[in-house]
Amino acid sequence: MSYDVTSTDGGASSAPPTRRRRALWVAGVAGLTGVVGLAALGGLAARDDKPSSDRVSDAQPSTNRQNASDAGDTADGGKEAGGRDDEWGGDDWSGFDDRADKRAEKDRGTQVPCDSDKLIQAITYANNASGGVLELAKGCTYILTRNQDGNGLPVITQPITLKGEHTTIGREATADYFRILNVGPGGDLVLKGLSIKGGQTIQRAMTADPATVWAPYSTSVRNTTAKSAAAKPATAPAKPAAVAKPVAPAAKPTTAAAKPAAKPAATAAAKPAATAAATTAARPTATVAKPATAGPAAVPLVQEPGTNDGAGVLVQPGGRAEILDSEVLYNQSGGNGGGLANFGSTRLSRTTVAHNTAFFHGGGIFNAGVLQVDESKIKDNTAIIGGGGIANGAAGIFTEDVDGGSVWVYKSEITDNETLGFGGGVLDVGGTTTLHETTVSGNTAVLAGGGVAAADSQLTLEQATVARNSTAGVGGGVAVAFDSTATIEDTTIRDNTAGFFGAGLYNEDSVTTLRDSEVVGNRAIGPFGSGGGIYNTDGGEVTLRRTTVSHNVATLPPGGISNGLGSFVRLDDESAVSANRPTNCLNVPGCF
Repeated sequence: MSYDVTSTDGGASSAPPTRRRRALWVAGVAGLTGVVGLAALGGLAARDDKPSSDRVSDAQPSTNRQNASDAGDTADGGKEAGGRDDEWGGDDWSGFDDRADKRAEKDRGTQVPCDSDKLIQAITYANNASGGVLELAKGCTYILTRNQDGNGLPVITQPITLKGEHTTIGREATADYFRILNVGPGGDLVLKGLSIKGGQTIQRAMTADPATVWAPYSTSVRNTTAKSAAAKPATAPAKPAAVAKPVAPAAKPTTAAAKPAAKPAATAAAKPAATAAATTAARPTATVAKPATAGPAAVPLVQEPGTNDGAGVLVQPGGRAEILDSEVLYNQSGGNGGGLANFGSTRLSRTTVAHNTAFFHGGGIFNAGVLQVDESKIKDNTAIIGGGGIANGAAGIFTEDVDGGSVWVYKSEITDNETLGFGGGVLDVGGTTTLHETTVSGNTAVLAGGGVAAADSQLTLEQATVARNSTAGVGGGVAVAFDSTATIEDTTIRDNTAGFFGAGLYNEDSVTTLRDSEVVGNRAIGPFGSGGGIYNTDGGEVTLRRTTVSHNVATLPPGGISNGLGSFVRLDDESAVSANRPTNCLNVPGCF
């Protein structure tokens, strides 16, 4: 079809005057009617459609055959008559008049021209018409230049499907900060064949040091921080360059600066390793001081998103999203969830989440709801505090912890993500995470859990591979801490590296069971490196059933399994610990 836009009387389209901005969102839909049909029930019908076999490859980003911005610019530099400014003013999207509602057509799908204003109009109309299926222009890049309340597109409040083919929805690089998509309570969004690109939300003026945030969760974080400080006193206090300079004013009142969140870790780092252990009784909640007049904080039943969460897509509590055969690329969150922040229910299938960044947790994806990821790739994402690829929950920084929800990852790849804190590939704080037939490889965490980190959570690895991950601290492959429970079954943990303890598996104050698995070829390579295969400490319990621990290496003995005093390691008769260097075990009954 032609994408030439005409008015309802057949004449050329003209933009409304600047002071009549409301017409763009309200009466402006009349410009769409007559060019394209709008579907009132199309969103429900789309649920029966099978996903297209054509997908946007992560190796070959969406082609930009057409470019159109919501300011009216086109690929050849033209602009709609009556050029618009870049501000929306105080008007709301939701003000459709009765005439626009009555003109709804009942087509099964609505074709949206390659024009960002038309896309905004179509979503607004669908929200007011009980949903719809919007077919976006093939090869088009819808460039968003304006926002309302921090959202580049209208908040999704109805069942709406956005279907494209090599189609991109992105934020213009020099525009004000805003996310691309927001699914509100009761909203149900389906994305097919799209790239969501370039969203950016404001960063806090206050910064956070990952070591400070994570010290209450782990004795070894305090100990390794103290040792690092002793070895390199000039560099220990330095904050990461990425967080040293604020980009925008704080979204919340500056009274948060009065909270002594940094005090426990800062003082612990200055103590020798022997005295740092005395602070182990501190729990994360103790790091957040409440006002003197405040009573006990009420724990919400539903976690609420922050204003900066989810630069690409935000799914609010009560919202639902399916992202199919799509890409979420190059988004940057000033809070949690660079590509996606889910507080509702979200499924990603055959989708790539790549090159996203989060100032706090979840460089690729942050979850505090129900998340399913299948046959997808989470790669090359970065988070400052934790969860470079996926963060299920968040450690307390300026507020209490955000407990994780439920995450299930199936037949997917989580690769080459990084963080300065915990969980280079995957982080779980207070939630439940299952990785099934999934590969976690090439990820990096500075403090702990190069591949996977769990704190106060339930972790399950089934038929998974955790390989070639690294950390300067503890748990190169997997780090399980702070009263967590982990089950590792039919899984390979191999070729991971750690600067201190537990290159394959680090278990602290937690219960971990390995069945039919192998921990091989891991290396604890730092000057204090020990427990190349498994390091168990602080009352932790590790049980091995039909599991092999072999060819692991450490600087200090043992290379295989190190078990601390007051901790427990149990081997069944079908498990084998062999060929580790310099020795196999320390304080493990039946192993020498």
